[in-house]
Amino acid sequence: MQSSPRSIAFIGAGNMTRSIIAGLHQSGYPGDKIIATNPSQPKLDALAQHYGVRVGNDNVAAVASAEVVVLAVKPQLMAEVCAALAHLDLSQKLIISIAAGVSCQSLSRYLRQPITLVRTMPNTPSMLGLGLTGLYAETHVSAADRAFAGELMAAVGEIIWLTQESDINQVIACAGSSPAYFFLFMEAMQQAAGKLGLSEADSRLMIQQAAVGAAAMVKANPELSLAELRAQVTSKGGTTAAAINSFEQDDLRGSVDAAMNAAIVRAEQMATLF
Repeated sequence: MQSSPRSIAFIGAGNMTRSIIAGLHQSGYPGDKIIATNPSQPKLDALAQHYGVRVGNDNVAAVASAEVVVLAVKPQLMAEVCAALAHLDLSQKLIISIAAGVSCQSLSRYLRQPITLVRTMPNTPSMLGLGLTGLYAETHVSAADRAFAGELMAAVGEIIWLTQESDINQVIACAGSSPAYFFLFMEAMQQAAGKLGLSEADSRLMIQQAAVGAAAMVKANPELSLAELRAQVTSKGGTTAAAINSFEQDDLRGSVDAAMNAAIVRAEQMATLF
């Protein structure tokens, strides 16, 4: 990270915390500047062993000693966790949330004080360092704090900054939930391949390699639109054209549009629960 190391307290030691700490460790971030807390000791022991970070079970002590607090607990636990921290003076700390569905307003209410907050929405490929995280910072957050939050989440993949908090719902539809869309499509392809007589192992290898290769081609050719890349594979009157025509006739685009809007509606509904 380009920013000077700050002391960071991760409240919660699940998969996303582990992924971020792994990314920080790989970039050379000092382990003694990081503490993670969690009710489950085995998760903490693994973090300490693999990355040399400090661990503990006391959220209050960890937050009190930290300059940056990463709230990495499940949304339904956020109010309870924050209530135990609300008596602390958080005015000089940067708070980063990676909890889905918990708004900036709700977090400030839970902590019972104005806070310097960056809300983030990472996706599961972050566990491989291939994630996409959307970040939203309230207007009073300084450039230095924005930079630190951005570099923290860049440890697990690409980042985009959002201009309004509601855009996080679009990130959920386009990136947060979308790995499952691809898994569903790949699952359907594998099932179709099985009906054609291919073994499960062979069909999975072909499909996953095609997916990896297609994504790599998209990334390697930023000057080409997705439509152009598709056209390069689609010879007129050929096998690919026949498959694409079948998808178009079944209104694949309409199905994708409906699914992404359904994700947004559900994200908006979830935001009212916390």
